[in-house]
Amino acid sequence: MDWLEFGLDGIDAVRIVVSCIAFYLGIIILVRVFGQRALASLSSFDLAAIIALGAIIGRSILGDTPTLIAGLLALATLLILQALTGKARRFHRIAGIVNSPAIVLMAGSQLLTDNLARAHVDPAEVYSTLRMAGIRQRAEVACVILEPTGQISVTRRGAPIDEDLLRGVIGAERIPRKS
Repeated sequence: MDWLEFGLDGIDAVRIVVSCIAFYLGIIILVRVFGQRALASLSSFDLAAIIALGAIIGRSILGDTPTLIAGLLALATLLILQALTGKARRFHRIAGIVNSPAIVLMAGSQLLTDNLARAHVDPAEVYSTLRMAGIRQRAEVACVILEPTGQISVTRRGAPIDEDLLRGVIGAERIPRKS
């Protein structure tokens, strides 16, 4: 079979694989820099931006004249990278690079402005999450945490929080331990 019939030679294939790896690593780095919140809940503007970014990245990976084989090779490379990253997350050192840590945004009734800035979260997002959780007063809050998934979780005061649930959470020492 002549690969050139499908518009792909060996050099193009290598370029596509290397481009996929570079963009994949670049995306991981950018998400770490801009925070996991960037991909958690998408507004219509965010969705439009992600679609445009996908088009730009896809075009950059595939080159001037995308072909069927080039597209399949790029897709396969990205899926393999995703699978390898999933397996690599089992190793603590790699998980620390790929996964963003959980971070306390609110400890008791106090917003942690330093952590909000670090996580690129607006206080209005925290208040919105509190309302959705049925919180009526800030005094009801034990903590608000930005999870590694980018979602924001709310824990109410009342029962003590199991320390295991706070292991590895940035700012956990600032959460009040008494009800």
